[in-house]
Amino acid sequence: MSLLIVGTMAFDALETPFGKVDRIIGGSATYAAWAASYFTQPIKQVSIIGGDFPKEEIAALEARGVEFEGVDVIEDGKSFFWSGRYHMDMNTRDSLITDLNVLAQFDPKIPESYQDCDYVMLGNLVPAVQMKVLDQLKHKPKLVIMDTMNFWMDIAMDELKQVLTRVDLLMVNDSEARQLSGEYSLVKAAKKIQAMGPKFLIIKKGEHGALLFYGDKIFSSPALPLEEVFDPTGAGDTFAGGFIGYLSRTDDISFENMKAAVVIGSAMASFCVEKFGPIRMKELTPADLENRLGDFVTLMNVNIEIALAV
Repeated sequence: MSLLIVGTMAFDALETPFGKVDRIIGGSATYAAWAASYFTQPIKQVSIIGGDFPKEEIAALEARGVEFEGVDVIEDGKSFFWSGRYHMDMNTRDSLITDLNVLAQFDPKIPESYQDCDYVMLGNLVPAVQMKVLDQLKHKPKLVIMDTMNFWMDIAMDELKQVLTRVDLLMVNDSEARQLSGEYSLVKAAKKIQAMGPKFLIIKKGEHGALLFYGDKIFSSPALPLEEVFDPTGAGDTFAGGFIGYLSRTDDISFENMKAAVVIGSAMASFCVEKFGPIRMKELTPADLENRLGDFVTLMNVNIEIALAV
């Protein structure tokens, strides 16, 4: 099954307690495509880049089955640029520079060759842009997932809620779920968000794992305890790419299979944070994936014999 990914392709400048890099490839669609490519191909990419985006990075993604017909290249423009500094806890960060550059004129066009996609990922973008993508799809996909953030809740809540009525699954972190729902309890928050449209909801909790909601069903997946988190940039997008890539590969959107996809997504995110940017994602081997998934199985496996003192 082919997969459509819509999002940013960019440059990042990053500083963490473990190091610094002045210019590295980033963007939600970049991270998601790398992660998804280990499970499904082709991947139909929709984004916008400037003429400064490295040709070798495009070639590397194309070698992984990523198609670029839907990527608008503005030869005389500059790609989206973001600079950030992470604090010691790696959960908080300061945005230092945000240059939209060509992203300010992003007007996504879905090519005819992309219209067969049954799985669609809408990266964290202006809600109006996400809606424009959905309006261009000529047939209903089996699954549409979307990401969003607090910023759009602050300035475009009405438009965001309109998009939510048309997607099957929303991915947010715990603070975003609380802001969107107005509830502190994540269980209550999930019920309110599902009432807005998405049948499924994933609430990411960083180093504390992720929660999957469907009706009254809840699945909790741990994050793999790591000795060092080198760079958390793109971890959420990598999670999303691994998640939907696995669903596309298995073509099964049942709750049970989504539980497995959440673990897949968590495993891919655990690789992403080991090096700056998507560097680690480019060098994974089948053995790396098998061993890491084995770590998750070991982490989650438990046998309990109930012996009550009555």
